[in-house]
Amino acid sequence: MQELLKEARACKFCAKHLPLGAKPIVEATKKSKIVLISQAPGKIVHQTGIAWNDQSGKKLREWLGVDENTFYNTNNFAILPMGFCYPGKAKTGDAPPRKECAPMWHDTILSALKNIELTILIGAYAVNYYLPGKLNLTEKVSSYQKFLPDYWCLPHPSPVNRFWRSKNPWFEEEVVPKLQTRIHKIID
Repeated sequence: MQELLKEARACKFCAKHLPLGAKPIVEATKKSKIVLISQAPGKIVHQTGIAWNDQSGKKLREWLGVDENTFYNTNNFAILPMGFCYPGKAKTGDAPPRKECAPMWHDTILSALKNIELTILIGAYAVNYYLPGKLNLTEKVSSYQKFLPDYWCLPHPSPVNRFWRSKNPWFEEEVVPKLQTRIHKIID
């Protein structure tokens, strides 16, 4: 597993398209129990090299009901973004993850993760890639039970999505507590 991650972290395949160059962020061990599949690292994560080391990460840890030590224990959580590198800025938020990354790396890395009990799909890019279909993100998040026991769909925890959260209070009132219960059953 460590050799595979070393190879992934050395990837420069789409470096010429990345404004800050390639710096793949991916974390896992053979013992990882939950895999977090999200969009792509933000600029702060690119600069620090620490996944989810920003406001989005703070909100995600709150939703998961875990502290930083639990979250960054790769025996608990593997981190596998759709794009491993910071893609740059867009009009609102960051640019979409590079399309090459997930097809190039995900199957190989996921096949090496033998102890995964839950895959959490975070944001539209991950949800639509792994669970294509007619339902939109909100519908997939609200009908999360339909995708269990394998997948749990979440909106992206970015501050940019605060309007989604304010329009959908049921998510934090009803879904998040159930997610936290499931997380703690897996990692405790």
